[in-house]
Amino acid sequence: GAIICAQYLGSNQKEKANQALKQLIFSITLISILITLPCILFRRPLLSLIFGSVEKNVMDNSLSYLFITALSYPFIALYNAGAASFRTSQNSRLPMAIAFGSNILNILGNIFFIFTLNLGVAGAALSTLLSRISSAAIILILLKQPKQDLYIDSYLSIRPEIETITKILKIGIPTGIENGMFQFGKLVIQSTVSTMGTTAIAAQAMVAMLESFACQASIGIGLGMMTVVGKCVGAKEYEQARHYTILLTKYAWIACFICCAMILFPIKQITSLAGMEAESAKLAIWLTRIVFTYKMIFWIPSFLPGYGLRAAGDVKFSMITSTLSMWICRVVVTIFLVHTFHMGPIAVWIGMGADWTIRSFIFLARFKSNKWLEHKVI
Repeated sequence: GAIICAQYLGSNQKEKANQALKQLIFSITLISILITLPCILFRRPLLSLIFGSVEKNVMDNSLSYLFITALSYPFIALYNAGAASFRTSQNSRLPMAIAFGSNILNILGNIFFIFTLNLGVAGAALSTLLSRISSAAIILILLKQPKQDLYIDSYLSIRPEIETITKILKIGIPTGIENGMFQFGKLVIQSTVSTMGTTAIAAQAMVAMLESFACQASIGIGLGMMTVVGKCVGAKEYEQARHYTILLTKYAWIACFICCAMILFPIKQITSLAGMEAESAKLAIWLTRIVFTYKMIFWIPSFLPGYGLRAAGDVKFSMITSTLSMWICRVVVTIFLVHTFHMGPIAVWIGMGADWTIRSFIFLARFKSNKWLEHKVI
């Protein structure tokens, strides 16, 4: 939806951009509710399907946590829609400030609900729910200010427009499938990791968390790229779209190098601060050095060009490439190496490295071909 808004703004159609924002709010509210209901109603079979047989206490806590956090799905969806619209309006500081405040509220809520009221897992879920409600409420209120490029004059006046919703879904559904398959693949890998010993599980969890942290600056640049490239494509400035995709990819590469270095050099101190056992810490340090060295080379070209492709409307190619690469490399390779050669957590990262490598060459070839600029969104 934000891509469509950006392209309308790039073509100086502000009224249509605001109308698209209304349809984005309507669509995302409806879709998030439709996702929330089955997550609540079928939470027990869903958890049993993913994690199998677990202790009763663990399952009870999981059911409680999923029920409460599922109620927050429409609110996190609305916040993300609002945040995307502000970034499209070149105001990324406001979503950052709201997210920062929400995290502080979440931390304080955890302290109150868990340690003061002794609500345990339910307390953690309640804190998450309240922080997401507050984020959505704040950003929806601020969206009503007419001084910005994108705003909503009245939420009560929103009515569905099939043509605009169809445009949103043409981009949103492939992107959603891509992200959904990615998360589902991570669950499959996590289920495989759970069969390893506690040392391997602890080391894998630490490396996965650090690897995710090292991506955040580059992902932020990627989100900015979608706005910039979307406006360029909307204005039919295709050379500018290419230029900014290349430029921002370079910036993201620099950011990735810096973030990886910030973790690689003090990795021993990080594992010590986390209170890891000696054997788990040793394995985590070894894995981090291997993974981050490879990540600094191949992670950026495997992800950043994809943001530019999506901004131009080339979402089906991105979906097919990412999904196939994810399942063939990450999932199949990981499971094969774990169960056939008993390689432990390094198998996860061999599969992921293969995914990054193959996806890099495919995305770069697509970008060079200029076929991604042939799509018509608006």
